[in-house]
Amino acid sequence: MLSKNIKTLRKSKGLSQDELAVKLNVVRQTISKWENGLSVPDSEMLISLSDVFETPVSILLGEDIAETEANDLKVISEKLEVLNLQLAKQKESKKNILRYVFIFILVISFIILFILSTINSPYLNWNYTHPETAFMGISFHIFEWVFIRIAPILIVGAILGIYLMRRNKSR
Repeated sequence: MLSKNIKTLRKSKGLSQDELAVKLNVVRQTISKWENGLSVPDSEMLISLSDVFETPVSILLGEDIAETEANDLKVISEKLEVLNLQLAKQKESKKNILRYVFIFILVISFIILFILSTINSPYLNWNYTHPETAFMGISFHIFEWVFIRIAPILIVGAILGIYLMRRNKSR
């Protein structure tokens, strides 16, 4: 009875297995197992199911429920609620990724600056009569010259980005 009641109530609310799974914080396969009678929800999940279906637990566990047509406005609002939750989670994960990118840029910039200051431009003493050596020396010099000019912008931008991400998170 429980498996049939879960399926009937889910359909009457106009929810797919995926949507119900999101509301209950479980995977879709769990909903499928419940509806096919392969497993049963624990007591806490029964309470969560009763909240989602707006039905007492006793009815979930009781006799078969007759299928009813879903209220269109209620179904749409519940689907919008699920979509809003998904979009909020997606937005938060994008913010976290962006914050880690700023941290990565900051760390890499400092590492490269440390390496460049430590090696102290050894290519300046190379013999530039050989084409390969000349090419490598010029390449190192161009990289060092460009990086030293761009590094302050990268560092300030990364620090500002990290600060703004942290400030937005506290709101």
